[in-house]
Amino acid sequence: MKLMTETLKVRFAEIGSQGEEENPLIIARFFNPCGPQTWYATEYDPETRICFGYVTGMGFDEWGSFSIDELETLKLPFGLTIERDCYFEEIRFNDLNE
Repeated sequence: MKLMTETLKVRFAEIGSQGEEENPLIIARFFNPCGPQTWYATEYDPETRICFGYVTGMGFDEWGSFSIDELETLKLPFGLTIERDCYFEEIRFNDLNE
């Protein structure tokens, strides 16, 4: 699955940096279909293909950077790959767990 679409690239560019935002907008969600890992992207750099966002399911939850290229190359059991949540609607971070 292509994780970063042209539509998402445009949306990330529209929003820009959210580094000073206390309650950033989560624009995209990527997930492991056979595990607990989820990547919530708030920013994207098209030159490096690096996202910044909130990552859960890896021992402890944290804010940080993650590579779209790395996510696309991960090989999971049963031939599965990391997926983009096609039905995800943008949400503020503070509203994520509601």
